[in-house]
Order: sequence, then structure tokens, then C-alpha cells
Amino acid sequence: MTEKKAQLSFGDKQLELPIYSGTLGPDVIDVSQITGNGAFTFDPGFVSTASCESKITFIDGGKGVLLHRGYPIDQLAENSDYLEVCYLLMYGELPNADQKSQFVDTIHNHTMVHEQLRNFYQGFRRDAHPMAIMCGVVGALSAFYHDSLEISDERHREIAAFRLIAKMPTLAAMCYKYSLGQPFMYPRNDLSYSENFLHMMFGVPCEDYEVNPVLAKAMDKIFILHADHEQNASTSTVRLAGSSGANPFACIAAGIAALWGPAHGGANEAVLNMLDEIGDVSNVDTYVAKAKDKNDPFRLMGFGHRVYKNYDPRATVMRDTCHQVLNELGVNDPQLELAMKLEEIAREDDYFVSKNLYPNVDFYSGIILKAIGIPTSMFTVIFALARTVGWVAHWHEMISNPYRIGRPRQLYTGEEKRDWKPVSDR
Repeated sequence: MTEKKAQLSFGDKQLELPIYSGTLGPDVIDVSQITGNGAFTFDPGFVSTASCESKITFIDGGKGVLLHRGYPIDQLAENSDYLEVCYLLMYGELPNADQKSQFVDTIHNHTMVHEQLRNFYQGFRRDAHPMAIMCGVVGALSAFYHDSLEISDERHREIAAFRLIAKMPTLAAMCYKYSLGQPFMYPRNDLSYSENFLHMMFGVPCEDYEVNPVLAKAMDKIFILHADHEQNASTSTVRLAGSSGANPFACIAAGIAALWGPAHGGANEAVLNMLDEIGDVSNVDTYVAKAKDKNDPFRLMGFGHRVYKNYDPRATVMRDTCHQVLNELGVNDPQLELAMKLEEIAREDDYFVSKNLYPNVDFYSGIILKAIGIPTSMFTVIFALARTVGWVAHWHEMISNPYRIGRPRQLYTGEEKRDWKPVSDR
């Protein structure tokens, strides 16, 4: 697998470390033998450590590249629908017509949830954050669908994957309906994945709800663009939980908990909070100046990306979709007007252009979701809904191959050994 070697010297040790080359991306130095020689590597955040081998997603942040199974994200967003991307992530190839039809039918057949889950929601406060509810409800699925929990059985793994992908929109919409005190809407299997989600979100039993095709298409693109993003915090959490042999529903619940953190899944919500702080278009110049001031704590949210140092390839697709939605709805919202003014400045101002601080996918997705009528508290839930297939694909890939339980090490800086004393002597 490798012919290249790295030389490492420490103390009186001289080690030859194998260097592996992937299909794409930088070489990887295998440091596993260091532990047997009395040392560990130190890598806070694991930003320089490959924790696994994967064939699912590749990112080159410097060049603005995002590939799913080798396909560029912009091609998938332009030409595929979400369920086709789900099939690709799960099985490694785009489906033919028969495979796609069968896969879509299978997902449709799993969209309903156990009726007792309706009662489960009643245990939460109406004003509970929907991500808190999602953590509990998704984890509880293992109590309702324990017929597919044998992780060594490939068919069980596949059924669990179908159930998670199919039921996540239903559970997410139930969170929203519960917060409003409205009846839960049953899924409609004659609708597409995104159409069905909007139906369950905004439909009511007393009248028909007609799904706007422009909004459904926009929602589908949001799902595609958030489907997977390599070994991020939540995906790594799913893999780590899965490495213990935990069931898939528990692993996905762990991923939801990690995604809930504002540094990960809360970015599009943070964009709208920032717009609230700016308040009005007349204040834009003041806040742009604050953003340029290194001594000012204010930061423009939704600009630049910690992975993409050039541009976020998802943002171009999302930008076009954003403008389509705003034109379709003809919304007259001061906050959205403010967002468009910030976008104009960021794309033309030398300061932002020189630092590659372009609007990212979170900037546009937050604006789209607000325009559609989805409250900010639901933004991260929708992110979790979309990312479920990525989590499932990575979990399945890990379980299907030889793996070890995750066990990171530490640099201990606490007290040395000391003897206990009675309380009277302390």
C-alpha cells in the first residue's frame, strides 16, 4: 500500500513511519507505532489526524472542492434530487431508473412513525428547543424498532438506514407542530421528499395545502448541500459512538447532539441573529467597519469558512436558489433586505474579497428558510434531517469494515501521585 517512509527521531528512538497516499488529498503518515515506543502524538481538535479511511466524501478547502463519491456537489445539486444523492452516499454509485424507483418506494414505505411516538412528544414542554426533542426522540427509535438493531447483520443496517432517512422529516415536522399546538400531519407518499416535508410542516387537517414547487426545489437543494461534509464534528461523533457497537439510532442521536453546538450546526441561525443585531440597512456601514476592526469583537456571521479557504462550492448553488425563492415569494422583509445588502458589500469590497470572506452556504440557507416561514429554532433540525444520510453512510462504512473502538489519548498536566489525608489534617 505504501513505499514512502517518514523518519521520526525522539530521545534515543529512530522510527520509520509508513506514508499512505489516498486517491485525492495530502499524504497521511501512520503514527500508530509511536504508542508502542512510549509516546503519543498531540493534536488538539484532531485537525492534523486522519481518524479513519473513507470512500464517501472528499474536500479540498484550498481549491473549494466538495465531491460525493467523486461527483462535484454543484453537479449533484443541479441535476439530482435529494433521494438520488442519498442512494449515492449509501451505495457508492448513482442509481439507474429501476434502482431509483425502488429506493424511493422503500423510503416512502417507511415515512410513518409508531403511533406511540405521538405520546412521547407529550412529555416535552411546548417551548422546548426542537433539537432537545430530536435528541430524545431519535434515540428512542431504538425502543420502537428493535427488530433492526443487529449491527453485524447487513440487512439490519440497511433497514435502519431506510428508517432513519424516511422518518427524520416526519419527526422534525412533529417538533414544529408540537411547538405550535397544532395536530401532527401524517406523511403523504405521493409527494417527493421535500414536498412531503413542507406538507407536514405547514399543512393542517382542515384544508388542503398546495406545496409551492419553487420552495420544494429550494428545500431539496438545502438537503443536498447539507447531506455530508466528510469527518466534521458530528460525523466523527457518530463514528466514535458507533465504534463502541452502539445501535444506529443511538449513534445518530449522538450526531444530533454534536450538531446542536453553535460552532457546528448553528451557523445559519447565527446569521439571522447577526442581522437582528445590525437592525437596519442604514447601520450596515457601521457594522462592516466593526467587522474590519481587529479590536472589535463583532464578527460577520455566514462569511468565509473554516474549511474552505477560497470559496464554499455550495454557496454558489445556494445563492442562485436564494434569489429564486425571494423572487417567487416577493417578500418585503427588512431583515432579508439587510442580508442582500451585506451580500453585495462582501462580494465587492476589497477587504472581504482579498480575504476570501465570501458568503457561505449558511448565509444563504438561513435567508431561504426564513423566507419560507421556518423559525430559526428549526434551522439546526433541518440541518440534522439533511445530514442524517451522511451520518448513516459513514456509520455503515465503518461497521462494514474492520474497525477499532475509538480511544483518544491525552497530555496529562494534573497533580502527581499524592496520599489521601483525613479531613482533620487537610
